Amino acid sequence: MKKFLTILLLSIIIISGVWFAWHFYWVFGEGVKAGQLNNFMKKGFVFKTYEGKLIQTGLKGGMPGSVQSNEFSFSVTNESVAGKLMSNSGKEFELHYKEYMGALPWRGTTVFLVDSILSMRDPRTFQTPFNPQ
Repeated sequence: MKKFLTILLLSIIIISGVWFAWHFYWVFGEGVKAGQLNNFMKKGFVFKTYEGKLIQTGLKGGMPGSVQSNEFSFSVTNESVAGKLMSNSGKEFELHYKEYMGALPWRGTTVFLVDSILSMRDPRTFQTPFNPQ
């Protein structure tokens, strides 16, 4: 009976460890999101994490002819990426992210982790596509 309980306990520990690694550390997907950085902050009670929201505009709304904007909530673990986002709120970004199955408190509150900035531009600067002379 003691040998059975030992095998059962070891099996439960191994299965739980594999599930934890799969659920919280396996990258479910990755991609790029583009939009205007709405807010970015460092927050938390015990674990201070960087959290942000990106506003993505679109033309497909619930009613015909309506405009819809989507918010992309994300977390950042890289200090240099967080510093660049913190000092450039309101600009348009293209962000590369990784999606996990679950969030860990020391990694952020969302399952989306931004790991790099692909591009950044200021939407207030007017750029003409064609300049006739």
